[in-house]
Amino acid sequence: MSDFTDPPLAVDNRGNALVTFVRATEGAPPRDAPLPASLVALWHADRVLLVFDRYRRHWELPGGRTEDGESPRQAAARELSEESGQVSDGPLRFIGYAGFVLAPDRRAEYAALFTGSTTTIRDFRANEEIMAIRWWNPDPREPLPAGVHPLDAHLARLTRD
Repeated sequence: MSDFTDPPLAVDNRGNALVTFVRATEGAPPRDAPLPASLVALWHADRVLLVFDRYRRHWELPGGRTEDGESPRQAAARELSEESGQVSDGPLRFIGYAGFVLAPDRRAEYAALFTGSTTTIRDFRANEEIMAIRWWNPDPREPLPAGVHPLDAHLARLTRD
């Protein structure tokens, strides 16, 4: 994994950094750091789903930790549903592995990144983790809206077809 000898792809205001993105075969993750999480970029037309995390206080892609016995793909689908109430019209498509260095201890880890699309926006109900959802057009020519997590914005842009 990159050690910041190369410029990071994105950095947030807490010092967390997206340092690499590996387009690899699903099920063959890089071995230089753990893979404890999955993220999903769910698209509706030209907009991607973001969820507002109550604790981190920003807009981010749905996703989270893989539970015991769960594959990254299963975790992605579960987290998407739990956090947003949304589902993909078809199977999620694997994109690659996002490599992070996380502050404050500079812990390295990967997250599996998946994408999908939906033609039907389902009702959302706030829960103890997620306060709201929004659909965002991540046009790279536009400035990042307030509160959108820069690491997740970069990853969302990588999933655009």
